[in-house]
Amino acid sequence: MSTNILMPALSPTMTTGKLAKWLKKEGDEVKSGDILAEIETDKATMEVEAVDEGFIAKILVPDGTDGVAVNEVIAILTATKGEAISAPKAAAPAPVAAAPVAAAVAAPVVAAAAPAAANDERVFASPLARRMAKQAGVDLAGIKGSGPNGRIVKADLDKAPAAAPAPAVAAAPAPMAAAPAPKPAAPAPVITGAYKAVPNSTMRKVIARRLTESKQSVPHFYLNSHIEIDELLKLRAELNARSPKEGPGSFKLSVNDLIIKGCALALRRHPNVNASYTEDAILLYDDVDISIAVAIPDGLITPIIRKADERGLPSISNAMKDLGARAKAGKLKPEEFQGGGFSISNLGMFGIPDFTAIINPPQGAILAVGAGEKRAVVKDDQIVIATMMTVTLSVDHRVVDGALGAQFLATLKGLLEDPMGLLL
Repeated sequence: MSTNILMPALSPTMTTGKLAKWLKKEGDEVKSGDILAEIETDKATMEVEAVDEGFIAKILVPDGTDGVAVNEVIAILTATKGEAISAPKAAAPAPVAAAPVAAAVAAPVVAAAAPAAANDERVFASPLARRMAKQAGVDLAGIKGSGPNGRIVKADLDKAPAAAPAPAVAAAPAPMAAAPAPKPAAPAPVITGAYKAVPNSTMRKVIARRLTESKQSVPHFYLNSHIEIDELLKLRAELNARSPKEGPGSFKLSVNDLIIKGCALALRRHPNVNASYTEDAILLYDDVDISIAVAIPDGLITPIIRKADERGLPSISNAMKDLGARAKAGKLKPEEFQGGGFSISNLGMFGIPDFTAIINPPQGAILAVGAGEKRAVVKDDQIVIATMMTVTLSVDHRVVDGALGAQFLATLKGLLEDPMGLLL
């Protein structure tokens, strides 16, 4: 008896992934809990564990294959070694979605379009996919879903061959002469000189799409504040000196750890900043979960410090070190980087004095942190030298107005300039 090993859905938004590496080969014995393969999603590279026991009879999707649909058969497992299988049938991907248009004209998905309205209610599909299918006159029963548990999603409709227009549309008068002339295609960019083309990873594509959508659809505005951090640096040095050199209670605080705590307390005092916008309501989050931007080879990821306002500084520091190391190794679990109500992006360690960050939807704000540097400042009408740090708050104006954003920054400035409040 053979069992299909399917491409898993490793995050709620995942529809396809890259099978980065097989850790088992054909003929290998597999036990429940064994690591079968590494899958690259839009967020990280994750290990896939075996659920069933047996032998790898056939690997259908080789190492390095990109764009593998969720629930596609990637390998076949048999109960005994050498057991016969019908690999070609088991390996066949969704035939309708993958078929070229010329060959798909006579496929059942188009031929059966007429009774679609009667049958599609019994098909497991998202509301958007149902609406698209109804408008296009496509029978959902002829499409294989790539979503969780075989659910048909928008991507499956995008890949399906176009059906004939619905009768109502066909009957509507649409004179050829009235059709607008097609716009000329935009000229291709002129590239000169030698270059190396590096294919975009799944993560890079998702980063590009999400940040473009954020910048185009979210009304950003920006507030900045110059914060004196000499007392913060002094407190950090004193606390680190008190830490055991090793063992369970040891820690080494960074400036970023103190900023996380400061933001957490400021968010608790200004809960309307810890929020997201929807068309029906503004969502105010109960917990203060802060996403921290971490650079990794393919882009960036935002592991989350959960309930940061309730944590002590050593807890935040040790959690951040663990999350950061596993983020760079691609070992984060989905719940460790999905969610969060507020983000922090710190480029101070690279010497960047100030910058603005793009909001991470659906969050309502992100704080960009610049480098601490010696500057001439005026105190009591005297010019003195102080260590200053510029922070810039990018805010979704649909969620947070200017006065509220300014109040949040004033609270954060007070906490970081008089940092004993971080310990209370």
